[in-house]
This record gives sequence, structure tokens and C-alpha cells, in this order.
Amino acid sequence: MSLPRLTSSRHPVSDHCDGRRFFNPSGLPPAGLKAIWDWRRNADPAAWPERFESPYPLDTPPERVTGERLRLTHIGHAGNLLQTAGVNVLVDPHFSERCSPSQRFGPMRHAAPGIAFEALPPIDVVLVSHSHYDHMDRATLKQLHDAHAPRFVVPLGVDRIVRGWRRKARVEAHDWHDQVALGDGLSVTLWPAHHWSARGVLDRRKTLWASFALQTPAGFVFHAGDTGFNAGRDYAAAREAFGPAALAILPIGAYEPRAIMKPQHQEPDEAVRGARLLEAALSVGVHWGYWQLTDEAIDDPLRRLDAALSRWSHPPERFRAARPGMVVDLPAAIDAPATERLAREAAEAR
Repeated sequence: MSLPRLTSSRHPVSDHCDGRRFFNPSGLPPAGLKAIWDWRRNADPAAWPERFESPYPLDTPPERVTGERLRLTHIGHAGNLLQTAGVNVLVDPHFSERCSPSQRFGPMRHAAPGIAFEALPPIDVVLVSHSHYDHMDRATLKQLHDAHAPRFVVPLGVDRIVRGWRRKARVEAHDWHDQVALGDGLSVTLWPAHHWSARGVLDRRKTLWASFALQTPAGFVFHAGDTGFNAGRDYAAAREAFGPAALAILPIGAYEPRAIMKPQHQEPDEAVRGARLLEAALSVGVHWGYWQLTDEAIDDPLRRLDAALSRWSHPPERFRAARPGMVVDLPAAIDAPATERLAREAAEAR
């Protein structure tokens, strides 16, 4: 096991950084170490099936997608491949068996990634939302550097961790609201998220976290990465800044117990509210059914998503729960089975 050195560099003082540590300028602070320890010591998590394989086959993406089209493939958890404007972008990729400091212990994935690593097209850009192990995997990023030599676009401070793993990595760090050109007609703006960061016990909040607002030939695409709802402030601000979203990729899992998870993980009802604030034409629910990180049942996000769609009179065909290998084509639609079928499969798997 190898943990990163503590981040000791100074950062610009702002409404979300005191110069050494980052914080959420509104909303709730993350749970403290004692609260997390008490939860872990007394937790009674739902039993998950050993495997929860996707109904989709492994995807074989094209080498490039051009014109005004966008193709998204869900890899698993928060990992996605976006292809548009002739550029291939990975967001929070994770191909390891465990999300942990070591592959000898920690949560094991319950499904195969939706794309085999060897089937990836040439990767031009890797976006990393924050430093938590389920979003930033050391082995995956090293493998991507060695095989593809991509640009790594990351929030402030995360660049030092990546360079510690691969000294020659092309990594650049940015603050919230920084816009970064990725190609002709393609850019990303690092957007506020209500979360926190750490790789160990002593480096909490020493690197920044972010969502991603992508301006693409197919329209505005919002990738939340990992976030608490925070009264929808960041979603409403993104809608005001970029207009209605053509596609929103929003977390819907890892939310129980709420007393611990509310500041950092939204639940499905909040995700639907976020989609409505973004005025998203199409939404994809991620961050569920891959690693058991919290207490809810593996299919609970599906049941809650169905209930939320009904509660808010939101058309279910406009918000689908992702499974590895699922493909979304813009300006077309999601190639997805009904959530009812997925819920039934999950129940049978238990």
C-alpha cells in the first residue's frame, strides 16, 4: 500500500479556500472522523449479491465521433467515456477490482467495466473530479498515462498526486469556474460541487473537488462527478451560466445513512430535482450498483428513482439509471432497458 505525501503547497485564497484547505462555501461540512468511525463500527448494511452484472454487452467504441454528435459509454460507478468533436474524454475512469489504497482489501466491484481497457479508443483527455478512491484510481491513471499519454485536467492540488505517480504526466490543475479548451468546439468548465477530498486521514480537503460543465457540439453536458444536493444551488447556477443541459450525468447512489452522507452524496429524489433545475433533456443516473460504499440495498436507488420520477411528474424516458456498457447517443436517445426490468433483475440476484 502506498499513500500520497500530504499536500503542503499553498493555494489562492478564495470563497472556497483558506490558502491550505478547501471548503464548501455554503451548505453542510462533511462528517467528522468520529462520526464516520461510529457509523462504520455500528453499521448494518444491506446484503449485496456477489455479482450484479449489467444487461448490456461490453461496448466497443468507435475510434472517433465527429460532427454535432456525442456518444457516451458508461464504464461503471462515475466513470464515463465521452466522444465528441473528434476528441475522446474519460471522466473519473476506474478499471481496478477494488476502490481502495490497496488491491488486497476494500470494496470489490460487483460488475465488469462497460468497456475493456484494451478496447478503449485513443484517449485524449482524462477529467478527474476529486481524489477519493472510487473516482481517482492510481493504477488506472498510471495505465492510461503509459498507454495513451493523455492530458489530465484536474482540480487544484490533484495534479501533485498525479505527478507523484507519473512524473512526466501532462497534468494541469484548475480552480472552480476555470474554462479549459479541449478541442475545436469542445471545452470544459470546472464547476462547484458540494463534496470534500482525501486519500488518507491527514490530508482531508487539501485538494479541490469539482463537477464538469462541458460545452460540446451536441450541447451543454453536465457531469456532476460526486456531490451533495446543497439545495440545488450549483445546478441552478450551471443552468443560468450555460443554458438547459442536453445531457446530465448525475449520482443517484451511496446515500445511506443520510446523517453521514447528505453533505456529500445526493439521493435519487435530489438527483431528479437537479435534472429539473438543469432543465436536462436527458439524464443518466450513475454512482450506484458497482461498489458497496454505504448501507442501502443494491437496487434501492432504482426504487427511489422510480418514486421520484413519479413524484415530480418527470418523464421516465428522460432519466435512466446507467449500467456498465450503456450507450447514449446525442442528439438521439438512451439505449436503455426500463428501470423496472433492472429492479427485477436486482431482486432476483439477491
